[in-house]
Amino acid sequence: PSTNVPDPQPVMSAHGRRRSLLRPIIAHTSTLAVSALLLLISGTFPTGAESSFIFASGHQARCRSKFSTTTSRDPTTFRTSLSASPSGDDRDPTFGENVNGSGGGGGSDSKSSRKRPVTGWNHNLPSDESSFWIDDVGSQQQQQRSSSASAESRARGDRSSSKDSQKQEARTGWLHNTRSKADIAKKEEQKQKQQQDAVPSGSQGESDARKLLRREMEKRSRNHRILAPPAFHPVGDKRVVVTEHTISVPLARPNVGDYDGGGGGGGAAGDEDELGREDVFLPGVNVPTGPTMDVYFTVVECIESDEDEAFFAQTLRLSESSKTGTWLQNERADLYVARANMTDADKMIIYLQGGPGFGAPAPVSGLGLGEKGSWASEALGKGFKRVVLMDQRGTGRSTPITKQTLEKRFPDLFALDGIASVTESDDRSQSTGVGFATVAEQLDRWEAMDPDRAARVGVGIGQAAEYMSNFRADNIVKDAEDVKTALLLPTDDKTTPRPWGAALGQSFGGFCMMAYLSLIPNPPRICLLTGGIAPMLTPAYDAYTRLWDRVKERNLAYYDKYPGDVALVKRIVRRLLEEPALLPSGGKLTARRFLQLGLGLGGSPSAFAAMHSLLASAFLGEDGNGSSGQDEFTRAFLKRIDSEQSFDDHPIYFLMHESIYADGPSHSPTEWAAHRALEDLARTSSEFSLDLTSQLDSDDRPTLFFGEMVFPWMADGDYSELSGFGMRALAQSLACKDDWTPLYNKENMRRALAPGGPCKSAAAVYYDDMYVDFDCSMMVAARGGPLENCKVYVTNEYQHSGLRDDGATIFTKILGMAKGSIRTPS
Repeated sequence: PSTNVPDPQPVMSAHGRRRSLLRPIIAHTSTLAVSALLLLISGTFPTGAESSFIFASGHQARCRSKFSTTTSRDPTTFRTSLSASPSGDDRDPTFGENVNGSGGGGGSDSKSSRKRPVTGWNHNLPSDESSFWIDDVGSQQQQQRSSSASAESRARGDRSSSKDSQKQEARTGWLHNTRSKADIAKKEEQKQKQQQDAVPSGSQGESDARKLLRREMEKRSRNHRILAPPAFHPVGDKRVVVTEHTISVPLARPNVGDYDGGGGGGGAAGDEDELGREDVFLPGVNVPTGPTMDVYFTVVECIESDEDEAFFAQTLRLSESSKTGTWLQNERADLYVARANMTDADKMIIYLQGGPGFGAPAPVSGLGLGEKGSWASEALGKGFKRVVLMDQRGTGRSTPITKQTLEKRFPDLFALDGIASVTESDDRSQSTGVGFATVAEQLDRWEAMDPDRAARVGVGIGQAAEYMSNFRADNIVKDAEDVKTALLLPTDDKTTPRPWGAALGQSFGGFCMMAYLSLIPNPPRICLLTGGIAPMLTPAYDAYTRLWDRVKERNLAYYDKYPGDVALVKRIVRRLLEEPALLPSGGKLTARRFLQLGLGLGGSPSAFAAMHSLLASAFLGEDGNGSSGQDEFTRAFLKRIDSEQSFDDHPIYFLMHESIYADGPSHSPTEWAAHRALEDLARTSSEFSLDLTSQLDSDDRPTLFFGEMVFPWMADGDYSELSGFGMRALAQSLACKDDWTPLYNKENMRRALAPGGPCKSAAAVYYDDMYVDFDCSMMVAARGGPLENCKVYVTNEYQHSGLRDDGATIFTKILGMAKGSIRTPS
């Protein structure tokens, strides 16, 4: 007997037969649902006739396994049969048996096969003359020819001819595997052409189900939350509301396309092809995979109506919601986006903070929203409805980078902390150099003593360095794009750009703005920079050599204002060279750390007065018994230094500061460029040597404070949270990294800012800036430079913190310049 004949079934009641027949159908429902979901996620979810084919074939496979001796198809075979070529020997024999009654290559008679009592619901197939086998749009002549051919074949007894005829014409319903290989190849070619012509989003041609799934996956991966009910603040004659948001972003983003703008261009000359094929970041196109981190941002906007007041005061509080935690925060975000109803970002401006390593200012206390000089208040009165303040990745309330978080993430990195230090000399605590064993030498030493521990530390160094390489301007601007996408209504149109209405970058934020123009296809419509034109045409060592001269001039200006402090500074330095002081934070106040207080001299106009006040509190005075406290520092002085120097709380500044100048391999490694420049200057000009100038009694040779520089010795006990072998090794690894990715693209910047282009830009450049060299900035903005179409406002009326000191004036000035309503330069 045929193997396809089912086993005899026992006689049962009608109710039993119905239950027996329903059981496999019910059981199959869950399998079918899972299969459909997998197909939908994989992007091959069918519609129309294709879906009926999947249901039919899946149901038959289920019924066959339940009621016959034929082995059912496993999921792998089933998926393969959907994509395999169904013609000739490539056809699935099992499928052929159950659909058109013939095996896929067994050579059996099609008529006899069709007479076999196969199970399932498909016992009676249509006759050969049935219109079922003809395409719905076929003509009557086609049907007649098919019937004649079939009749002639039967008359001749030519079963193979009949079978071939069926294979050529049976194209409707669920019989998709009867198409010829040529038809399938042609369709595949058309499909590939459509994919090549489609936009990168891949949204064209998507089924509605897949679009919904993709949107939901993007939304869940972004995980937009509003953390707390909104807060209200009076601002002059206005009332603003502040909402606190968080989204999840990928730690690292893979390349998703090409954006070289038709021409590469890294930083310096000779780097024309260095950036080459940089990744195009299109938010909302691909669902991120891999590790994620949180980015925190606040949105400041004006209350314009009673409806706004009711929404933020009542609806968004969700006081009656049964949800808690993240679910409640997600619901707030959904309500906010729906209420804002923004299809574009033209009325939003995002602020990019200076640093790197510091969070955005608090909306009210940090920006001074209630004050007349606030740039944010001015922005809200200049046509922008929302001001967005983003804590750059690793800072503020975004997923933070601290020594504590690094210890938890990379415990092996710190396996030698507390052990390696006892083998080293403390002599280096008094030196500005690195006259001690290098990280590599120490690892070699420990490899001989404890190879397992040394190996673990080596792996930890590599992992941590790779992790930290994701905290630069290239990823910061992509985070800003994700923030924008989270605030806008979702759309399937990926071809229409929706850039920020404007972006303002202060100091390092200006460096980020240049990365925006270089790496993002649709940068903000208006790009404003204050004290932040990156010296992208100047290597790091040369840039720092220039900055040391700027720092010297700022020191001399301070001593001109407070000449009595020349001797006081030398006295403090001599005392610290003899014996460092222990700070409340656990760090050590060495002479070199003390001189880092000069970082604040280039800030606001009150910076000189603040420094003078601090120095005046350094030593204890004489007590009532006439004893002198000239050698003892006051506790208030030590506490103030701890609060002034916040590197312990912001290690990104120490670890990543010089990497902001590492524009690709040709600008790598930085190798402690500021430190090397100071050492070279001290050898050629004694005025930069603290050991020498502090011993001189003459006021003509003051001891110079340092500027915005980082040094390798900061990890040797001066700062407790930066110290230890792990942090020192990580900092050294980053300083020696020679494969930094490019940050800037000259041609893309020129193209974005070209007359008639998508962006307009203006910058405030401070002539006496001791943080960003004036000459290096002007080279970038000069004719022929990457920012030649950026309008520049040059002034010595302000220092580097002009935006904080007189933000409304500067913002109005450069915004008008960018729009063309203010004619500067004249």
